[in-house]
Amino acid sequence: MKSIKHTKGFWLSMVLAVAVYFTVQFLINGAVLNSFHINTLYTIAINIMLAVSLHLIIGITGQFSIGHAGFLAVGAYASAIITMKLGLPFPLALLVGGLAAAVAGLIIGIPSLRLKGDYLAIATLGFGEIVRITMLNIPYVGGASGMQVSHLTDWTWVFICVLVTLVVITNFTNSTHGRACISIRENEIAADAMGINTTYYKVIAFALGAFFAGVAGGLYAHNFYIIQPTNFGFLKSFDILIFVVLGGLGSMSGSVIAAILLTFVSTFLQEYPETRMIIYSIVLIITMLYRPQGLLGTRELTSFFKKQKAAEGGAKQ
Repeated sequence: MKSIKHTKGFWLSMVLAVAVYFTVQFLINGAVLNSFHINTLYTIAINIMLAVSLHLIIGITGQFSIGHAGFLAVGAYASAIITMKLGLPFPLALLVGGLAAAVAGLIIGIPSLRLKGDYLAIATLGFGEIVRITMLNIPYVGGASGMQVSHLTDWTWVFICVLVTLVVITNFTNSTHGRACISIRENEIAADAMGINTTYYKVIAFALGAFFAGVAGGLYAHNFYIIQPTNFGFLKSFDILIFVVLGGLGSMSGSVIAAILLTFVSTFLQEYPETRMIIYSIVLIITMLYRPQGLLGTRELTSFFKKQKAAEGGAKQ
């Protein structure tokens, strides 16, 4: 019965997702949404992908990474080279961007994921800065002045990428591999004692999260016409980290909600970047003081519906 319910819930989610897609597409075609609204929508979708991919690394596997902007940069530049330098199709550019970021995740993950806590955070921060500085000194991709990119990101590709990201990471989390990652998060020593290859699963989670961050980078690069190394600094990694922490470590729904809320805040405060960072800081302080587990903690939105159904069933009895 559980599998049937899960199947029904999955297909209901797919139907709702398709309904959202056609509704937004209708609004875009009918010019109900202007360029500002469309750009905000794309930014929300990209941030959702970044938040969910980092959620897999930090929230599920428990690896404190603060260099996620590095994977975003690798995907952005790799996809831009595919379309602008080689003249290949945009879908291929997204795939190559994701694969390039995944390879970068493996390169940094295999040697550094034997580290824990603060040491891993420092290693990933160093990786992000290495990527940024490298792009600053490569004339082929424009160096410090940046690289011009054609606007190829549209609602269809944004929707497909977000949907695939959510479905893949949800299924990975609910699989035996995801359970192994959760056990590592809860107690790595106990997981290792039970025969779980902790390094293997940490690297897999790291590479998978990096892949979707790279795909998000491809969408990002082809949405803003120009990409510069300054767009992928530490503050960008900090923004992504806030999505996960505010939403709740271990809750994908929380990461999605936090990404949506903070993107709106960031968008409407673009003219006041200092104010935006102050608000971010205040939100983090309040969250840590009054709700350190985040908006949803480790729970998902579906758990609240299950509790409501259980309560209704108990009341009927």
